[in-house]
Amino acid sequence: MTDFPDWLTGALPPSARHAGLAIAGLGDKRSFARGGFALTSPAFESGEELDPCFSAQEEDAVAPPLEWSAPPAGSQELIVIVEDATDASSAPRAQWLVWGLAGQRGKLLEGEVPPRSGKNALGNSEWLLPDPPEGETRHYVFQIFATELPLTLMPGATREELIASIKGFVTACAVLYAPFTGTPDEDEDFDFDDEDME
Repeated sequence: MTDFPDWLTGALPPSARHAGLAIAGLGDKRSFARGGFALTSPAFESGEELDPCFSAQEEDAVAPPLEWSAPPAGSQELIVIVEDATDASSAPRAQWLVWGLAGQRGKLLEGEVPPRSGKNALGNSEWLLPDPPEGETRHYVFQIFATELPLTLMPGATREELIASIKGFVTACAVLYAPFTGTPDEDEDFDFDDEDME
Protein backbone atom coordinates (compact mmCIF):
# COMPACT_ATOMS: atom_id res chain seq x y z
CA MET A 1 0.00 0.00 0.00
CA THR A 2 1.24 3.52 -0.82
CA ASP A 3 2.23 6.00 1.85
CA PHE A 4 -0.27 8.46 3.27
CA PRO A 5 0.04 11.80 1.40
CA ASP A 6 1.83 14.62 3.23
CA TRP A 7 -0.73 17.25 2.19
CA LEU A 8 -3.45 15.39 4.10
CA THR A 9 -1.64 14.72 7.40
CA GLY A 10 -2.66 18.02 9.00
CA ALA A 11 -6.35 17.27 8.49
CA LEU A 12 -6.48 13.83 10.12
CA PRO A 13 -5.03 12.32 13.32
CA PRO A 14 -2.59 9.39 12.99
CA SER A 15 -5.35 6.92 13.85
CA ALA A 16 -7.35 7.95 10.75
CA ARG A 17 -4.50 8.28 8.26
CA HIS A 18 -5.36 5.32 6.07
CA ALA A 19 -3.49 5.38 2.75
CA GLY A 20 -6.47 3.68 1.09
CA LEU A 21 -8.92 6.50 1.79
CA ALA A 22 -10.71 7.75 -1.31
CA ILE A 23 -9.32 11.26 -0.86
CA ALA A 24 -5.75 9.96 -0.67
CA GLY A 25 -6.09 8.60 -4.20
CA LEU A 26 -8.44 11.19 -5.74
CA GLY A 27 -7.16 14.41 -4.22
CA ASP A 28 -3.85 16.24 -4.24
CA LYS A 29 -2.20 19.27 -2.68
CA ARG A 30 -3.73 21.57 -5.30
CA SER A 31 -7.33 20.36 -4.98
CA PHE A 32 -7.43 19.91 -1.18
CA ALA A 33 -9.50 22.71 0.40
CA ARG A 34 -9.08 24.62 -2.88
CA GLY A 35 -10.56 28.09 -2.69
CA GLY A 36 -11.59 27.49 0.92
CA PHE A 37 -13.78 24.51 0.00
CA ALA A 38 -14.76 22.85 3.27
CA LEU A 39 -17.02 20.17 4.72
CA THR A 40 -18.58 20.72 8.15
CA SER A 41 -21.43 19.47 10.31
CA PRO A 42 -23.71 21.40 12.67
CA ALA A 43 -23.73 18.25 14.84
CA PHE A 44 -19.99 18.01 15.55
CA GLU A 45 -16.65 19.70 15.02
CA SER A 46 -13.94 17.79 13.18
CA GLY A 47 -12.29 15.52 15.74
CA GLU A 48 -15.29 15.40 18.08
CA GLU A 49 -16.98 12.11 18.91
CA LEU A 50 -20.07 11.24 16.87
CA ASP A 51 -23.29 11.41 18.83
CA PRO A 52 -24.91 7.99 19.48
CA CYS A 53 -28.00 9.24 17.61
CA PHE A 54 -26.00 8.65 14.40
CA SER A 55 -24.98 5.12 15.41
CA ALA A 56 -26.46 1.64 15.83
CA GLN A 57 -26.69 2.29 19.55
CA GLU A 58 -29.94 4.23 19.13
CA GLU A 59 -33.06 2.72 17.62
CA ASP A 60 -34.05 5.70 15.47
CA ALA A 61 -30.52 6.63 14.39
CA VAL A 62 -30.00 8.50 11.13
CA ALA A 63 -27.14 9.95 9.09
CA PRO A 64 -25.56 13.12 10.51
CA PRO A 65 -26.20 16.51 8.90
CA LEU A 66 -23.49 17.87 6.61
CA GLU A 67 -22.82 21.30 5.14
CA TRP A 68 -20.29 22.47 2.57
CA SER A 69 -19.03 25.76 1.21
CA ALA A 70 -19.08 26.70 -2.45
CA PRO A 71 -16.66 24.66 -4.58
CA PRO A 72 -14.50 26.24 -7.30
CA ALA A 73 -16.32 27.79 -10.25
CA GLY A 74 -17.16 25.26 -12.92
CA SER A 75 -17.77 22.39 -10.52
CA GLN A 76 -20.70 20.32 -11.81
CA GLU A 77 -21.39 17.85 -9.04
CA LEU A 78 -20.50 17.01 -5.46
CA ILE A 79 -19.84 13.54 -4.08
CA VAL A 80 -19.66 12.49 -0.42
CA ILE A 81 -17.77 9.36 0.60
CA VAL A 82 -17.63 8.34 4.26
CA GLU A 83 -15.16 5.62 5.23
CA ASP A 84 -14.08 3.79 8.37
CA ALA A 85 -10.31 4.27 8.35
CA THR A 86 -9.58 2.27 11.52
CA ASP A 87 -7.99 -0.88 10.08
CA ALA A 88 -4.86 -0.06 8.10
CA SER A 89 -4.40 -3.73 7.14
CA SER A 90 -7.49 -3.74 4.89
CA ALA A 91 -9.34 -1.35 2.59
CA PRO A 92 -11.36 1.39 4.28
CA ARG A 93 -14.92 0.32 5.02
CA ALA A 94 -17.55 2.25 3.03
CA GLN A 95 -20.09 3.79 5.41
CA TRP A 96 -21.93 6.05 2.96
CA LEU A 97 -21.66 6.87 -0.75
CA VAL A 98 -23.62 9.89 -1.97
CA TRP A 99 -23.68 11.80 -5.25
CA GLY A 100 -26.04 13.83 -7.41
CA LEU A 101 -25.44 16.92 -5.25
CA ALA A 102 -25.37 20.25 -7.09
CA GLY A 103 -21.97 21.87 -7.55
CA GLN A 104 -22.68 24.76 -5.18
CA ARG A 105 -22.83 25.58 -1.50
CA GLY A 106 -25.34 23.31 0.19
CA LYS A 107 -26.26 20.81 2.88
CA LEU A 108 -27.74 17.45 3.72
CA LEU A 109 -30.11 17.63 6.66
CA GLU A 110 -30.01 15.09 9.46
CA GLY A 111 -31.52 11.87 8.12
CA GLU A 112 -32.19 13.37 4.68
CA VAL A 113 -32.32 10.92 1.77
CA PRO A 114 -29.64 12.01 -0.74
CA PRO A 115 -30.31 12.29 -4.50
CA ARG A 116 -28.29 9.18 -5.28
CA SER A 117 -26.47 6.69 -3.09
CA GLY A 118 -24.26 3.66 -3.57
CA LYS A 119 -23.64 0.44 -1.71
CA ASN A 120 -22.00 0.59 1.69
CA ALA A 121 -19.81 -2.19 3.11
CA LEU A 122 -22.91 -4.30 3.81
CA GLY A 123 -24.32 -3.81 0.33
CA ASN A 124 -27.07 -1.40 1.39
CA SER A 125 -27.60 2.03 -0.18
CA GLU A 126 -27.88 3.94 3.09
CA TRP A 127 -25.86 5.36 5.98
CA LEU A 128 -24.12 2.38 7.61
CA LEU A 129 -24.66 2.96 11.32
CA PRO A 130 -21.38 2.85 13.28
CA ASP A 131 -21.46 -0.14 15.62
CA PRO A 132 -18.05 -0.74 17.24
CA PRO A 133 -17.75 -3.27 20.11
CA GLU A 134 -17.86 -1.89 23.64
CA GLY A 135 -14.73 0.12 24.40
CA GLU A 136 -13.44 0.08 20.81
CA THR A 137 -12.94 3.39 19.00
CA ARG A 138 -13.37 3.53 15.25
CA HIS A 139 -12.39 6.41 13.01
CA TYR A 140 -14.78 7.83 10.42
CA VAL A 141 -13.58 10.11 7.64
CA PHE A 142 -16.19 12.20 5.80
CA GLN A 143 -14.87 13.23 2.39
CA ILE A 144 -16.39 15.54 -0.21
CA PHE A 145 -15.33 15.91 -3.83
CA ALA A 146 -16.27 18.49 -6.46
CA THR A 147 -16.03 17.34 -10.08
CA GLU A 148 -15.76 19.21 -13.36
CA LEU A 149 -18.18 16.80 -15.06
CA PRO A 150 -21.58 15.46 -13.91
CA LEU A 151 -21.69 11.76 -13.05
CA THR A 152 -23.71 9.32 -15.11
CA LEU A 153 -23.43 6.65 -12.43
CA MET A 154 -26.65 4.87 -11.50
CA PRO A 155 -27.78 4.46 -7.87
CA GLY A 156 -26.50 1.33 -6.16
CA ALA A 157 -22.95 1.60 -7.52
CA THR A 158 -20.07 0.27 -5.44
CA ARG A 159 -17.30 2.29 -3.81
CA GLU A 160 -14.88 1.13 -6.50
CA GLU A 161 -17.26 2.16 -9.31
CA LEU A 162 -17.84 5.57 -7.75
CA ILE A 163 -14.14 6.25 -7.25
CA ALA A 164 -13.35 5.14 -10.82
CA SER A 165 -16.05 7.45 -12.22
CA ILE A 166 -14.59 10.61 -10.65
CA LYS A 167 -10.87 9.85 -10.88
CA GLY A 168 -9.17 12.58 -12.89
CA PHE A 169 -12.16 14.95 -12.69
CA VAL A 170 -11.83 16.26 -9.11
CA THR A 171 -11.62 20.05 -8.89
CA ALA A 172 -11.62 20.30 -5.09
CA CYS A 173 -11.92 18.08 -2.02
CA ALA A 174 -12.21 18.36 1.75
CA VAL A 175 -12.49 16.16 4.85
CA LEU A 176 -14.28 16.04 8.18
CA TYR A 177 -13.30 13.54 10.88
CA ALA A 178 -15.17 11.94 13.78
CA PRO A 179 -14.28 9.00 16.04
CA PHE A 180 -16.90 6.86 17.75
CA THR A 181 -16.44 4.52 20.70
CA GLY A 182 -18.72 1.59 21.43
CA THR A 183 -20.59 1.75 24.74
CA PRO A 184 -22.34 -0.95 26.75
CA ASP A 185 -25.67 -2.15 25.41
CA GLU A 186 -28.39 -0.36 27.40
CA ASP A 187 -30.61 -3.43 27.25
CA GLU A 188 -27.91 -5.43 28.99
CA ASP A 189 -27.79 -2.82 31.74
CA PHE A 190 -31.53 -3.06 32.19
CA ASP A 191 -31.35 -6.85 32.41
CA PHE A 192 -28.64 -6.57 35.04
CA ASP A 193 -30.72 -4.12 37.07
CA ASP A 194 -33.73 -6.41 36.87
CA GLU A 195 -31.71 -9.32 38.25
CA ASP A 196 -30.52 -7.16 41.15
CA MET A 197 -34.11 -6.35 42.02
CA GLU A 198 -35.21 -9.99 42.18
